Amino acid sequence: MSIVPSMLPDFRVRQRDYLLEISRLITQELDLEKLLARILKISIEMLAGQAGLIALKLPDGWRVATAHGIAPAFLSYLSPLLAEEKVRELDVLELNRMLKELTYTASMGLLNGTGLPLAAHGQVIGVIFIFRNYPDMFTPNDRMLLQAFADQAAIAVFNAQLYGQVTYEKKRLDALLESAADGIIILDSQFNIERCNEAFANLFGLTREEIAGKPHKEIITWKRDPEGNTLEEEAANGWPLTPNATIYVEGDLTRPMPPALPVGITYAPLLSEEGKLRNVIVAVRDITHFRTADEIKATFISIVSHELRTPVALIKGYASTLRRADAKWDKHTINDSLAVIEEEADRLSKMIDDLLDASRLQAGGLSLNQADVALPSLALRVSERFGSQSPKHKIVTDFPDKFPIILGDENRLEQVLSNLVSNALKYAPEGEIKISGSVLPDQVIICVSDKGPGIEAKDLPHIFDRFYRSTNAVKQTKGAGLGLYLARAIVEAHDGRIWADASPGPTSTESGARICFSLPR
Repeated sequence: MSIVPSMLPDFRVRQRDYLLEISRLITQELDLEKLLARILKISIEMLAGQAGLIALKLPDGWRVATAHGIAPAFLSYLSPLLAEEKVRELDVLELNRMLKELTYTASMGLLNGTGLPLAAHGQVIGVIFIFRNYPDMFTPNDRMLLQAFADQAAIAVFNAQLYGQVTYEKKRLDALLESAADGIIILDSQFNIERCNEAFANLFGLTREEIAGKPHKEIITWKRDPEGNTLEEEAANGWPLTPNATIYVEGDLTRPMPPALPVGITYAPLLSEEGKLRNVIVAVRDITHFRTADEIKATFISIVSHELRTPVALIKGYASTLRRADAKWDKHTINDSLAVIEEEADRLSKMIDDLLDASRLQAGGLSLNQADVALPSLALRVSERFGSQSPKHKIVTDFPDKFPIILGDENRLEQVLSNLVSNALKYAPEGEIKISGSVLPDQVIICVSDKGPGIEAKDLPHIFDRFYRSTNAVKQTKGAGLGLYLARAIVEAHDGRIWADASPGPTSTESGARICFSLPR
């Protein structure tokens, strides 16, 4: 009868080497995949096994993390089995029992298995399972040594998992910083810049390498006194007194290359467990658009107040005059006064309609009632309506024969042409105003040109902006600066585009302006 020794003789000689090896892995190897493969190889040698696997207990159940010497067919069967709902809650003893039964059945009784639980910091994180061709025969001393190995292996696995988690969190933080549209700066406890993201580097105008290491007060400087206390001023008053004591300051940030940038900056403290300041997280937001919105709001109030005051004053003045009890007015004077009242009331009504349309645009766009539109007929109708209003102008239309019918909102397109012709009448003291059309394979182009002074080059990029009025326009004409803004919105709602030429002709000697828009056929 052969006797299987309680422990192989060379194991007693090599046990110290194994323990030293696993101790080295604890301190040196942080790659989880390489670590598990090395632990499994040592385990197979220690237990004189033929094959083995390491299964880790993850939040969603058990998973085979590494394997050696196992037939692919058995592994492909085992992996989904461990992921089953009923297996996820098994403890190590139950898992060992299941693996032993599977091993014995799959090998028809030729192989046995031994499992060592991996436990670190009071929690089971996995199991090492070794396949052998002889049964368990270990003395208590042997088991103690093997468990010491498993405990150290568990610490190595735990450290590697922790390192992997820290690495993942760092990558996630890096991705978060770099994907943020706002500039982000991380300061140390002395308010020196540890790092910043690409968004801040782009806002400020230096590379991240040039910014890192600089004192906060050297980078964040203001063109004029900002709104709110600066970080240094708050720190002098004992900031932060609580963990959530944020600071907000707003102003014009000076940069290496002008102009200064309007920004809003938020400072949030990061404290240690002892309540000491470790870092300051700084969020820098470009508030140029908010400033622009405030300027537009102020412009809107100013323009609308001015434009409303004039017709209201005229209507009130003429109505008060007609109601005077001490005067008798002839029919001609009464008709002239009523005509002025009617004209100013129409101007008020148009301004209100334009403001409502602008409001609808802000709320989500204009709705279109599309149908077939004959643009030459529409242009002729507009020219006849405006032609009777000004004897100094001649309004003509010029469209080729068989001009294509397009799909569009006729009322809205008439509003576009009316705005363009109305502008031409305002800015051209006299002369011809032409509404012309041309045909391209995929679109039609409509232009309105005049013989006025034209559009200054500095105004060309802005004439379609909301409430924009050039210096000459403010001096010469009335209006709220919404006509061309609405025209662009209507054209773009039809999937077209609109643009302006300073001069309608091919040479700069021709005076006047031309505004054109395209519509799909």
